[in-house]
Amino acid sequence: MDKQFYIDEINRLKKEKTAVIMAHFYQTGDIQDIADVVGDSLALAQKAAETDADIIVLCGVHFMGETAKILSPDKKVLIPDMEAGCSLADSCPADEFEKFVKANPDHTVITYVNTTAAVKALTDIVVTSTNSKKIIDQLPADEKIIFGPDKNLGDYINSVTGRNMLLWDGACHVHEQFSVEKLIQLKKENPDAHIIAHPECKSVVLKMADFVGSTSNLLKYTSNPDVNKFIVVTESGIIHQMEKMNPDKIFIPVPPEIEGQTCHCNECVFMRKNTIEKLYLCLRDETPEILIDEEVRLKAVKPIVRMLEMS
Repeated sequence: MDKQFYIDEINRLKKEKTAVIMAHFYQTGDIQDIADVVGDSLALAQKAAETDADIIVLCGVHFMGETAKILSPDKKVLIPDMEAGCSLADSCPADEFEKFVKANPDHTVITYVNTTAAVKALTDIVVTSTNSKKIIDQLPADEKIIFGPDKNLGDYINSVTGRNMLLWDGACHVHEQFSVEKLIQLKKENPDAHIIAHPECKSVVLKMADFVGSTSNLLKYTSNPDVNKFIVVTESGIIHQMEKMNPDKIFIPVPPEIEGQTCHCNECVFMRKNTIEKLYLCLRDETPEILIDEEVRLKAVKPIVRMLEMS
């Protein structure tokens, strides 16, 4: 089948089934273009809580589908590929995290949205990279905090808030593997470019950046009228939206530090498991479906609702 067939069928099926398609910025361009909502984790969570659609098709990774189901239990939530996981969520198994929390009982538990429903159920407040500083700034200065699972994001938040949060040792495979050497070289070749980086990157990368922000804030920053060239240090899927918003500007992805790597981009292997064909089949067959144990969901929804209220 050609791509146009899938596009036509997806548009027909979503009307027929009263479905809404939500896509993360890290999805391929064709999926972003057909989606009703494109955004970062915070935006997708907010829209999932608000939608009146019967079916939510979450084009992202598994934890995003879980978040949508936690917030909209009466909706059928689908994901194109159930194998679209997350290295960051995988780095924080719920049983191990529970031991960590119990070993530090006097701490407020804050977890990044990139976690499983089971980990969210152990959490006091969920945050995203967009709202993490804003939320943590609302807590008393002397409050003891556990932050997980991303050690790089936690370290960055500590640096900009003056906190000393206790960090879980997890990381995102995409943001961990950016090549510092190649970033330095790209800056030498493009001295007029601004380096923009996601706070999940290592501190050595963030120190080189002209701007650090969440995916949505990086996107907003590229509309800066005084800058026409950007070196982008996050998952390269975001460049699709950057180019749509600023077609006359130049966006340069930073490659990963992988032996023999020839591609000049850094892609999330899990995000790329979703394809336009899988999206069509998912909507046609209404499977794979995200299902969550109700006891876990009721525990997990509280820290997400608190996040939305504090945002």
